[in-house]
Amino acid sequence: MGDAEHAGALVARARDGEDAAWRELIAELYPLVAKIARAHRPRRVAEEDLCQMIFVKVFRNLGQYSGKVPISHWVSRIAVNECRNQLAAEKARPELRQADLSPEQEALVQNLAATTEELPPDRHYAARDLVEKLLSSLKPMERLVVDMLYLQEKSVAEIQKLTGWTASAVKVRAFRARQKLRRQIGGLL
Repeated sequence: MGDAEHAGALVARARDGEDAAWRELIAELYPLVAKIARAHRPRRVAEEDLCQMIFVKVFRNLGQYSGKVPISHWVSRIAVNECRNQLAAEKARPELRQADLSPEQEALVQNLAATTEELPPDRHYAARDLVEKLLSSLKPMERLVVDMLYLQEKSVAEIQKLTGWTASAVKVRAFRARQKLRRQIGGLL
């Protein structure tokens, strides 16, 4: 927002419940909020939804705005904190949900659950994309051991040499990763 007096007057009018002031405040702040949301958006939250959550927080807390800093700085802080909260919530529950899948991936999961036949060639891209999504739910060390053990087909001894882990550490990480992947796939079905 440019002029501090204009911003202060606009905030005061919005605090008094003037609808036009609310709309003008949103119009002026939306580009800033959208830019922050785009930069820090969690995977599962749409940009528009995140912007809406940020503006709800802004308007709920507008009474706490002191006017000592520009409104854009205050709103930026709220936006970044809301993005961090959403990222933390996503990290706390990293499961892959059916809603996270594209229509092609959803059809692939349903097809895999219904048949034991070989995957048709036209579904290979969707399958690879689904595997990427499933792997992204793992911790980096688990993803690494799954990649080396099952995708690169390295032996436990080779992984030991590359990582410096003990054989039991490789096996335990692989076991935990497989368990997580089974839960993820089970949740999708």
